[in-house]
Amino acid sequence: MNYLKIGALTLFVSVVLSGCNSNGGGTASVDNQELRQLATSAGLDGDAVEDKTIPAITDPLAQLGMKLFFSKGLGGDQDAACVTCHHPALGGGDGLSLPVGVQAEDVDHLGFGRTHSQAKANAAGMDYDGGPTVPRNAPTTFNIVLWKDGLFHDSRVEKLKGTPGIRTPDSSFGVADPNAETLSQAQALFPVTSPEEMRSIFLDGSANQVVRDGLAARFVDQTIPNTWLGEFQAAFNSTDDAATLITYANIAKAMSIYEDSQVFVATPWKSYLEGDDGALTESAKRGATLFLTSADEGGAGCISCHSDDFFTDEKSHVVAIPQIGRGKGDGINGNDDFGRMRETTMSNDQYAFRTPTLLNVAVTGPFGHSGAYDTLEGIVRHHLNPEMAIDGYDFTLTGLQQQNVQHDNAEENTRLALAQITALQASGDSLLQTISLGDQQVDDLLSFLNALTDPCVENRACLSSWVPDTNSSGIDGLQLNAIDQNGDLL
Repeated sequence: MNYLKIGALTLFVSVVLSGCNSNGGGTASVDNQELRQLATSAGLDGDAVEDKTIPAITDPLAQLGMKLFFSKGLGGDQDAACVTCHHPALGGGDGLSLPVGVQAEDVDHLGFGRTHSQAKANAAGMDYDGGPTVPRNAPTTFNIVLWKDGLFHDSRVEKLKGTPGIRTPDSSFGVADPNAETLSQAQALFPVTSPEEMRSIFLDGSANQVVRDGLAARFVDQTIPNTWLGEFQAAFNSTDDAATLITYANIAKAMSIYEDSQVFVATPWKSYLEGDDGALTESAKRGATLFLTSADEGGAGCISCHSDDFFTDEKSHVVAIPQIGRGKGDGINGNDDFGRMRETTMSNDQYAFRTPTLLNVAVTGPFGHSGAYDTLEGIVRHHLNPEMAIDGYDFTLTGLQQQNVQHDNAEENTRLALAQITALQASGDSLLQTISLGDQQVDDLLSFLNALTDPCVENRACLSSWVPDTNSSGIDGLQLNAIDQNGDLL
């Protein structure tokens, strides 16, 4: 895309970008009117919500969903909850490169220091290697309701094109799943069926729906310390009995309403586009200019994939993020991850992953489908020059904040992904261009990306509405009250 057809804007951009040279210098001021016009030309007005209906966290269904989301009762071994990988205080994720789902040493410990127990895995008869159990980074649940096309890194839950319905792993590619109602509700059907994330060996060998029904039956059981029936009756405004009302379909619906309420879009960038000149620093304004300007015009070209006010085109692209972790069983060694190609079987989709949203990106690391980069700067520099980044990447992972991440064949697999993007660039099938920016320009880009953060997501008091009372053990005595590596409540 070329957003600089307007003569005045072209002059403006050339002046601003010339103030940031390859040696890292540059402190040029930015004309606010011109930058806003540049944003308008890119189709941005700051309104990521548009006409979406956002449920309130006070909605009875959202309140029920929150209690379910934090209950380890949905874990096969009752040692993992949805919040294990998606805690509001950790950016809607888990703060790890790769999640440790089932069989953690300390099941309530989230974030760095959370480790997998090989002894517990051995006792369960599960074949793990002591590293993180889950092969991909946990995406944030923040603003999940704003996704229009698909969820998960490979969009394996996706709205069908040209026909109604949502396809999921329970249906064939291109075929609607009758149990999928919305993207977030459909997404909530699957973590509980994953052995690595929540299921463990519960009803081992059974179909996904059998597992879900088995989990729901636990919540019907009236012998638990308290009853969930009253909670479901209040949330669904129903007098039905437990067997009728407490189904996994209703569990998924309630949890999706809770997740849909997590909308955090009140960013400094939004305030700036609405007229507050002081909402951004000069560095952030220069970064915005780089972001919105095509590479051919001297910018970073980020807008070509991170488009619209949600900052994603929702398409899958090959970026060749280092392939660390246990992988998805692909490749000759079984520890590679072929990404979107696992769904479409199309060769151009090998190593392609969905473009993430950049709203609140500063608090949702580590970054990349494999969590290969701990820092925002690391992932930015990778996008500017994947080959240089891979050449300099430490594939021993000794510098990664999360320890014991698997790295067998990591460089070999990553080089294959690099070869794929090189081929796609040569054929004109990649939007990613190799770009040389100075240190100051990178700093400016980072300033802009930080300005896409809603202050609420960095404020525990502001987030408290999305976290149940930590003085409670929950309806079933299984509420996960998360602690960090210092033993403090999150």
